[in-house]
Amino acid sequence: MMSTKVYEKRRAAVARALKAAGGGVALLPTAPELPRNRDSDFPYRHDSYFYYLTGFTEPGSWLVIEASGKTTLFCRPKDLEREIWDGIRLGPKAAPAALGVDAAFSVEALAGNMPALLTNQKAVWFPFATHKGLETQVDGWLNSVRARARMGAECPQSQHDLCSVLDEMRLTKDAHEIAILRQAGKISAAAHVRAMKTSAAMLRQPIKGGAREYHLEAELLHEFRRHGSQFPAYTSIVAAGANACILHYRADTAELKPGELCLIDAGCELDGYASDITRTFPADGKFTPAQRTLYDIVLEAQYAAVKVTRPGKRFNDPHDAATRVLAQGMLDTGLLDKKKHGKVDDVLASGAYRQFYMHRTSHWMGMDVHDCGDYTEPGSKPREEKDMLGQLVMKKPSRILRPGMVLTIEPGIYVRPARGVPKEFWNIGIRIEDDALVTKDGCELMTRGVPVDGDEIEALMRG
Repeated sequence: MMSTKVYEKRRAAVARALKAAGGGVALLPTAPELPRNRDSDFPYRHDSYFYYLTGFTEPGSWLVIEASGKTTLFCRPKDLEREIWDGIRLGPKAAPAALGVDAAFSVEALAGNMPALLTNQKAVWFPFATHKGLETQVDGWLNSVRARARMGAECPQSQHDLCSVLDEMRLTKDAHEIAILRQAGKISAAAHVRAMKTSAAMLRQPIKGGAREYHLEAELLHEFRRHGSQFPAYTSIVAAGANACILHYRADTAELKPGELCLIDAGCELDGYASDITRTFPADGKFTPAQRTLYDIVLEAQYAAVKVTRPGKRFNDPHDAATRVLAQGMLDTGLLDKKKHGKVDDVLASGAYRQFYMHRTSHWMGMDVHDCGDYTEPGSKPREEKDMLGQLVMKKPSRILRPGMVLTIEPGIYVRPARGVPKEFWNIGIRIEDDALVTKDGCELMTRGVPVDGDEIEALMRG
């Protein structure tokens, strides 16, 4: 069994945060099981916050952390009959030794024990807006404490969002997390390599019914699972041809055709941590001139973003660097008319580039593929800026990048048919995405096990 030390250390950090805030107790449930249909549940996935503090994956569990440092777990009781159907349960008796908590009880005793745990506490902390009905449960327990006021019981006088503490903790990854993220990236990169090779092979030797998006999705899922990944980190995007211009397209039945691109945005989840990779490649292994022109612009934009992903830079800097390259590329290729839109600074100021690049370049990544963490610098003062409509708004400076933070870098270009847009670029959608760990000297791209250079992609697919 894996050491509990990493989780004990995190729980101790939460206790210190509660103590620094004046004391209190933190309550945290895991995710519930969700029915899929009449007699089947969706595959169970734990709550990320709960897992971060426990490493425990069973449903029906609660964690209580007091400012004193005491930790209590409520979990499902042993039930030999249910275990025949659903699997072995840890049970309260074994939980303290297995998970490193101070005490454990059956979740059936939760309602009876919680008022006592809340009594004489300064404050109660729990995650806001993440578990439907949780605030109602907390209110019920607090009312039980208030009912005993005549007997000297004091009720917590304030309620706080536990996410504000945990988000800051989760934003900077420790060595344990980084090791898992690297392995998740390695597995996902191998899956993308497999999909590229499969696409080329299926078009060299056509099969009955044609090569379809779902064929490549199957290759991704196979590679994820055979290397120990428990789930895809998100629904895989496998978009053939014009479908690549739909940002959240899902793998479906469209045919992979020679002369068209395929965009795959897919990553596995390993031991609770996500990966997130996008590659765009010619379905038959050979870029057309128009495809390669736009591809190289997007790749250059990613290189520019990677260059400024380093300690001391801000979260928005990679986006600004990538967007400048993309905007210049749009002018150079005629996607944007220079006579109408001017120079690159004019395009950036007007936002005209958003016709072909409408999303941000990065997001935090970790336990969740779009991970928690503030995107603005804590404690910074708002400053006056212009928004995309040219109106003045108050904004905080974006987050300063520090070692241990993990973010994606994913510029793209998406060209839908439109008047004034050169036809050779119509229906081309390109995105290139890697997962970047901020290091003391710059950043480490944890997902470069799959080629990104156009020539290298073509060489891989020829092989």
